[in-house]
Amino acid sequence: MNRQERYRYILDYFREKLPEVTTELDFGTPFQLLVATVLSAQCTDKRVNQVTEELFLRYPNAKAMAEAEVEDVLEYIRSVSYPNSKARHLVELSRMLMSDFGGEVPESSDELVRLPGVGRKTANVVQAVAFGKSTMAVDTHVYRVSHRLGLVSKSANTPYKVEQELIRHIPDEDIPRAHHWLLLHGRYVCQSNKPKCEQCDLEKICPKRLEGSKARH
Repeated sequence: MNRQERYRYILDYFREKLPEVTTELDFGTPFQLLVATVLSAQCTDKRVNQVTEELFLRYPNAKAMAEAEVEDVLEYIRSVSYPNSKARHLVELSRMLMSDFGGEVPESSDELVRLPGVGRKTANVVQAVAFGKSTMAVDTHVYRVSHRLGLVSKSANTPYKVEQELIRHIPDEDIPRAHHWLLLHGRYVCQSNKPKCEQCDLEKICPKRLEGSKARH
């Protein structure tokens, strides 16, 4: 099976299994998605959803959070990873949204990554989920699964390189969903230390036994 055939097989599988898929983060607006995605760095979506319920009641938009002190926001997010830096970033990015963007979340990657605490992955999530753009966010799950399923080459050894290889092979209309397909497969099936190969519908075409595979046995 060559790489083109592999992509076709795997994409057809996910199109049928998960035709409608999106982030597991809870949000109501692009601003809330941005906040939740910043909080999700090295933290589970479940934990983020637990803290954002109260956080968004108190600070539903950029204007409200821009008027807060870092210590105020910190009280709501203490249970996430790196709460001090994240609280600072949330207040700073809210203030920049007010000063530079009229309180609205910008749609372009160049503008999004100007915001404190927002890197390429976060920007790609916001663009895809909030604005329906064909951007591919590569987190640890997407990186791992892309290699394990043989979707990217061994030389794709950074998230950016994985992103570029994926978007070259995946049709534009599938890219926003493909991030979630690969992420959820990595989160629930193709896990890091103990992949559930016996539960994986893609096991029969998995190249895990090939030399140099990143899959664990």
